[in-house]
Amino acid sequence: MKPVFASMLAAALTVAPAMAAPTAGKAPAPAAKPALAKPAAGKPAPAAPALATPEVLHPIRQFLDGINMNRTDVAFAAFAPGDVTIVDEFAPHLWTGPDAPKAWLAAYAATGQSDGHIQYGRPARAEIEADAAYVIIPTRYTYKDHGAMMMEEGQMTYVLVHEGAAWKIRSWTWSGVKPHAPR
Repeated sequence: MKPVFASMLAAALTVAPAMAAPTAGKAPAPAAKPALAKPAAGKPAPAAPALATPEVLHPIRQFLDGINMNRTDVAFAAFAPGDVTIVDEFAPHLWTGPDAPKAWLAAYAATGQSDGHIQYGRPARAEIEADAAYVIIPTRYTYKDHGAMMMEEGQMTYVLVHEGAAWKIRSWTWSGVKPHAPR
């Protein structure tokens, strides 16, 4: 592992040391607020960044827990209606449109991977403004690739929208290390 990435991964795991899926119904502990720089004289102070609320995190957990339980009905209910965008490491890498989650799952099924499980931690970053949110969470994905056990550490970045009475996923992206055997 490259030293720079190792330090970034260590920092991400410090945010979420257990890397275990939270217990259903339990809200994550709020992340510490980052220090803000002092504003220049005569300029207003920047607004403090919003913390990820349980309501914002709900569709992320719903999607990941649904995938972990092989419950696509639960997972897909976390997405906003209309166009959705998904970026992942396997071809064709980009899925867009109202059927993007189903198309992504079909492409995933064709990879030969099975027995997948996504562990996730508390958000490393959350930006919430009005009806839009941007959330990054550290993840560890374990699975079998044609029978061989594999692992990938990385992060998932979500864009969420508040539509009606609930937050929903509009987009997500997986970014991680090259798959490797568990250590």
